[in-house]
Amino acid sequence: MLGSMEAIRAANRAAAAQYGVLSKAQARGCGMAEADLRRQLSRRAWVRIHQGVFRVRELQDRTERGRLLSAVMAARLALGPATFACAETAARLWGMQGLPLWDGTVHMAVPAQSTPHRIPGVRLHAWATAPEEIVSRGGMRASGPGRTLRDVLLRLDRYTPVCLLDSALNQGLVRTGDLPELAAANRGRRGCRRSRPWWDLADGRAQSPLEPRIRLVCTDGGVAPDGLQHRFYDDRGRLIAVGDLWWSDRRLLVEADGRAPHELPEPLLRDRRRQNALELAHPDVRILRFTWADLRNPRAIADTVRAVPLR
Repeated sequence: MLGSMEAIRAANRAAAAQYGVLSKAQARGCGMAEADLRRQLSRRAWVRIHQGVFRVRELQDRTERGRLLSAVMAARLALGPATFACAETAARLWGMQGLPLWDGTVHMAVPAQSTPHRIPGVRLHAWATAPEEIVSRGGMRASGPGRTLRDVLLRLDRYTPVCLLDSALNQGLVRTGDLPELAAANRGRRGCRRSRPWWDLADGRAQSPLEPRIRLVCTDGGVAPDGLQHRFYDDRGRLIAVGDLWWSDRRLLVEADGRAPHELPEPLLRDRRRQNALELAHPDVRILRFTWADLRNPRAIADTVRAVPLR
């Protein structure tokens, strides 16, 4: 029994280094016998995720980030070491903002010539990917930021890819100068013609996924902003505010109020103080605020901006 306990502890340590999951082969490599595996499963100390892949319950990270890392590692253990996270899953791993809430699906790329077995909750993609387009860190393999953007632009609606492009640029994951080459590399792939204009819409100044959506809505409505992250100064030259979207001909500032940050007490107080200072220093500036709820009627956003008279 002592030997079994040592083997289980060794297996748990192996799982701890892999976001709480490990394979049957790894458990056996730690010295666990078949009876030990069955005992851990019957006690619910371990949970079978895929065939031959287990999660150690006490090591489970219940944050969305933790669940994502665990799910990707479990998929890789089930599919083999040549696989890697791609598309929307890779975008989440890189921290790109603008995707909908995660539904638990994991996107994995597999070698084009292979025929791996399908597993629940995992979408497989057999894209030809160059070795230099794959990044490995901490045992996690994923398509690099540029390749990730190439793949998601072919799959998603226009708004979401532009949000991801803005986010990747803002975080320095890619550079503006990289975009033409990335767009050209997609030539010939299904969806490349539809998505080609979207690369030109990217702007790394956007600081939240709500901003590019409002920007696109207004652009489509014929009232595109002519400035982003517009800086305002008082009469002593001190910076008092930075606004999200700016129309100089209307002296109009639009603020994109995202869900969480602007609803918390301290950020809300800062927003009010900043707006008060701005209105005192620039009484001719009109200020409008839009939220995610306003996107349910996008035409109303553009109509509201258009209704502000030219100055």
